[in-house]
Amino acid sequence: VAAVMSAVLPERSPSAPPAGRPHCDSYCVGYFEKSTGTSSGGNISLCTAVCFLHLGGLRTALYNYIFAKRYGGAFILRLEDTDQSRLVPGAAESIEDMLEWAGVPPDESPRRGGPAGPYLQSQRLDLYSQTAQQLVETGHAYYCFCSPQRLELLKKEALRSGQTPRYDNRCRHLRADQVQGKLAQGVAHVIRFRLEAGVEPFEDLVFGWNRHEVAEVEGDPVVIKADGFPTYHLANIVDDHHMKISHVLRGSEWLISTSKHLLMYRALGWTPPTFGHLPLLTNKDGSKLSKRQGDIFIQSFQRDGILPEALLDITTNCGSGFTTNRIGRTIDELISEFNPSKITTHSALLELEKLPEFNRIHLEKRIEKEEHCKLLIQHLREKIQQVYTAELQHEEVLQEDYIKRVLHLRKGHISSLKELVGPGYAFLWVRPSFSSQQVAVLTTEAQLIASLVLKLIEAYGEELTVDRLSKDLKIMAKQTKATKYSDVMKLLRLTLSGLQQGPSVAEMMVSLGPAEAINRFQKLLLLSETS
Repeated sequence: VAAVMSAVLPERSPSAPPAGRPHCDSYCVGYFEKSTGTSSGGNISLCTAVCFLHLGGLRTALYNYIFAKRYGGAFILRLEDTDQSRLVPGAAESIEDMLEWAGVPPDESPRRGGPAGPYLQSQRLDLYSQTAQQLVETGHAYYCFCSPQRLELLKKEALRSGQTPRYDNRCRHLRADQVQGKLAQGVAHVIRFRLEAGVEPFEDLVFGWNRHEVAEVEGDPVVIKADGFPTYHLANIVDDHHMKISHVLRGSEWLISTSKHLLMYRALGWTPPTFGHLPLLTNKDGSKLSKRQGDIFIQSFQRDGILPEALLDITTNCGSGFTTNRIGRTIDELISEFNPSKITTHSALLELEKLPEFNRIHLEKRIEKEEHCKLLIQHLREKIQQVYTAELQHEEVLQEDYIKRVLHLRKGHISSLKELVGPGYAFLWVRPSFSSQQVAVLTTEAQLIASLVLKLIEAYGEELTVDRLSKDLKIMAKQTKATKYSDVMKLLRLTLSGLQQGPSVAEMMVSLGPAEAINRFQKLLLLSETS
């Protein structure tokens, strides 16, 4: 299953895309395998296979979504499942799941339905068959009876002579009686589109004027396969026409194929859409994103605690098409700042090592918004229960107020919620253990220090604040006789967390709250007395 995004737009002012019933047709959410390599994007109608949504596909979908919403349109998802031998179980559902998770949900899709359906190409086969027959009847397509063995020999011979493999168009020269005879005998066949010279130039929204004489370098392409299913060329053209697509945004690797599609539009007497080819999203070294990079699938980012806003932000930040280029933009800001005329032809270099910083900024924004923070609390509570189960110090650590306090104290310091259930923050949920030997290495005044801290906390009551605690702890540390300030802080940190690094001692105490802080320093006091 592969996917195509479309946007249905109403008529607009002259500053908007051309009027009519504009759509924005999009991209490959999976991958296609050919001698040219592996795709990271492009129009799904131009793909022969599909996997699950990955970052290149999401980025192209995002541009289409933004384009649709920028001009008041609807976002449409259609799925290609015409290559029955390469269907991936669960891919169709996953595509919609991941688009919804990412915050770019389609308005119409197989799941949601809509007036442009059906949205599965396997349910549109009659439409493709009728169109192919129309092409045959008008002389723009023909039956081809060449066997797979003959085609393979042509390919091997071309490669042997250093040429690009191409079909030699042998069957376009068959007489009508020969064709009818083979059809009557039930000879296996495909339908090929007849490429002709004289391609008209077209103006691409991104790359400007283009023209490719495909008939000089390609053989006639198959449009209906032997199993009766269409290829991506025909299905893409037919669907775009009948769904009234007026704008196509897809990856720049499909730029050279556009002239071929324009020939098909002309043969059918249909008005082609306006095309815009997006520069590729590439790795930092300029190489294409590949399905072999397992960590670029959207499920991987979701599993690792990356926020969808951060993914959308980084994939647009490294590209073009916006009036500003800053970290922290929301989807609404991306829509309002989008300007198709600012999309450049340069490849967008993706620097995934910067993703934690993007995630940190967007996580901070979520924590600051009450409704989003509640969802974070719920999600973090589930993670705490999964990781620590029976080890939890007490049920209070699962309460909303406690988790909310932790989040607000740590906002700006953490890049994902996963960090808060890691070893460095285990002290927040589980009481740490430490030994008298560890204490003895730091000071001989542990009993005094524990008593001083307990008095300090009791004097505060329930009103612990980081700034005030920081100042008072420094003052308190001066009351020791033989322990340096740094060792006092190390002792307090050991008591509170069992660690030698992490948030400030004052923040730890505020996070834990007075009651739990008292509990831990009483443990230090008891340990010191028995020692």
